[in-house]
This record gives sequence, structure tokens and C-alpha cells, in this order.
Amino acid sequence: MTSSKSDPGGNQTISDVFVLVGFSYLNKLQLLLFVVLLVIYLLTLMGNLLVILLIKLSPSLHTPMYFFLVNLSASEICLTSSVVPQLLAHLLVEEKTISIAACAVGLYVNAIVGLTIYCLLAAMAYDRYVAICHPLHCTTIMSGRACALLVGAAWAAGISVGVPLTMWVFSLPFCGSNRIPHFFCEFSPLLNLSCADTSQIKAVGSMVTVVFILCPFLLILLSYVCIISTILKLPSAEGRRKAFSTCSSHLTVVTVFYGTSLITYLVPKPGSTTESDLLISLLNTIISPMLNPIIYTLRNKEVKGALRRTVQKSSFSHHWRN
Repeated sequence: MTSSKSDPGGNQTISDVFVLVGFSYLNKLQLLLFVVLLVIYLLTLMGNLLVILLIKLSPSLHTPMYFFLVNLSASEICLTSSVVPQLLAHLLVEEKTISIAACAVGLYVNAIVGLTIYCLLAAMAYDRYVAICHPLHCTTIMSGRACALLVGAAWAAGISVGVPLTMWVFSLPFCGSNRIPHFFCEFSPLLNLSCADTSQIKAVGSMVTVVFILCPFLLILLSYVCIISTILKLPSAEGRRKAFSTCSSHLTVVTVFYGTSLITYLVPKPGSTTESDLLISLLNTIISPMLNPIIYTLRNKEVKGALRRTVQKSSFSHHWRN
């Protein structure tokens, strides 16, 4: 049972747990959703870990683009792992409760990593811009130190905004119902449970959303305007094709991630969480992290070549030992 206490104003104040309603409406289909999401989660972990391991083991992939990709894959493992294990557990039980402490930790991770990914995608676009528009100065501009600073700045931005915003949310009093109409602890549904005035934090949250989604998006857009302009000036069709191919994976990932993010955070919605909102959140937090390693593996000749060489080397070593 959920325990609670009353505040001086007579409101019933939540004391220890929330209830994540999530996909309760699916009833018996929750077991099928459990199987599907478990497979997706395992594929996400294996795919992103494979990308990280492959880049670490392949000297030919020790370039700025793949350094950013390692950080992107690590971020997406953190993002999906902050949501999916709890969701999988709740799909198997009737009592879909989560402690306030666990809810806060989940929101911390989700906010920090989510904000960081937007910055990493912008840094990756800048790397493509330098590689194509300023190839002679690429090694100087995108040095190891510069890449580390860009990644550090991305994480610092996520932490510096995500931590205080989450602390602000959990400093508010929660009263009345403790039922969150979502499958994880998310910003807007939590604020709807507060009995305090949330207009200020909602305004700040909206500003953060706009800054962290639109500003990196505009940087990415500007980078690709310059990239396309430069590519179109190349004399040979083969040169243009090769230049475009180096950007295709990143551009596909940006399209998938920003497509779901724009719908989730910037499209006006009614106050309550609908079934379509839950499906869009699934795309953003679970499906997108699974697709990214597939995109970078299938659409990138360098990664496919490194994977083939690693497999051949492993097979040869195994055969030689036997």
C-alpha cells in the first residue's frame, strides 16, 4: 500500500512512491509488449556496445567522427537503461510503483543524457563541416584536445542544466494523486502532480527545451548548408558521391532523433498524456537508440570494413589456436 501524509492546508501529500500507469490499458497484451521491448533493449545494448568495441579495436576508426560516435553510443546506452529496465519490470507486475528517490534518479539521468545527445549531434555536424569544407586544416582544427573539449562541453551543458532542473522539480510538494500517466518519470507529468505554483519552472523548462533542441538543430542545419554548398562545387560526380556518403549516417540519425524530439517536446499537446504520446516517447527513448548503431553499421563502409576485418582476424586467431 502507498503511504501518505497530510499537509497543513489539508491536501494529501505523497510521501514515498509514485505509480507509473504507463501501458496498464493494454491489460494482457502487456506480456507481448514485454517480449518485444526486451528484444529491442538487448539489441540496443549489443549494437551500441559493438560499435564502441569496434571503434576501440580498429585504428582506422580512430578519427574525430568515431570518437564522437563512441560518446553517442555510450549516451544512448545510459538513456535507454534509465527507462527500459523499470518499464520491463512494471509490465510483469500489477503494482507499478516507483520510489520518489528512484524516480528522481531516473529523471536526473534522462535529463542529463538527453540534453547531452543534442549537443553531441551538433558537434558531429561541426566535424563533418570541417572535414568537407576545410579538409587541409581538419587535423589542426579537430585535434584530439579539441574533440575532448567538445565532448566535455556537451556533458557539462547537460549536467549544468539537467541537475538543477531536476532538483527544482523534486523540491516541489506533491499532493493528491500519485499516479503518473507515463511509463517513466517525465518532467511534465510530474509537475501536474504538484500542488505548488509550477508556472515558473514550466517556463524555464520550455526555454531549456527550445534552447537545447533548436539551437543545436540550427547549428546542424547551418553546417549542412555549408557542406552541401561545398559538395556541389566538386568537379566530379564520384567526389560528390563520396562526400555525401560520409554525412549520410549522421544525417539519418539526426532525422530520426530530432523527428521524434520535435513531436515529443515542441508540438502543442493537451494537458493529459495520451496513448499516442506514450508511443512517441517509446520511439524517442527506446527505438531511436536501437536504430543508431544499425544506421552507422549498414550505411558506413568504414565501419562495415572494420567489422569484417575484426571478424576475419578473430576467426583466424581461433583457427590458429586450434
